[in-house]
Amino acid sequence: MKTTDYALIFNQAKALLLPQYGRMSNMANLSALLYQYMHDINWAGFYLLDGNILRLGPFQGKPACTQIALGKGVCGTAAQQKKTLIVPDVHQFPGHIACDSASNSEIVIPLIQNGQIWGVLDIDSPIKNRFSDEDSAELQKITALL
Repeated sequence: MKTTDYALIFNQAKALLLPQYGRMSNMANLSALLYQYMHDINWAGFYLLDGNILRLGPFQGKPACTQIALGKGVCGTAAQQKKTLIVPDVHQFPGHIACDSASNSEIVIPLIQNGQIWGVLDIDSPIKNRFSDEDSAELQKITALL
């Protein structure tokens, strides 16, 4: 199994993600960086909280669902619970929202600032059991740069 070079991604993200560029530009660059350098993924992007709805933000991959209700699917559940979710097999997740039928596993990292959730990072893979606790820890460090 290939390993992801998170040190490389973190260092590149640190150089790319600057406050003066604004959150939207930073999310666009981060989704491109993750999509380019993470192995065995087919989608990487953001959903931004707007009331009780997560709305599609910057991403890389096939067209995606544009709205996800809080508490629905993996993204909505991670946002509602304010905790990272690793789903080894999305087809076993109750209420999974299938935007791309090729996706088999998923990790969702909530984006929290001052105790408030403002969005999520969502990464999908066509490989079951693709994501690990290491992915979770490293992606949380990287998203903290936002």
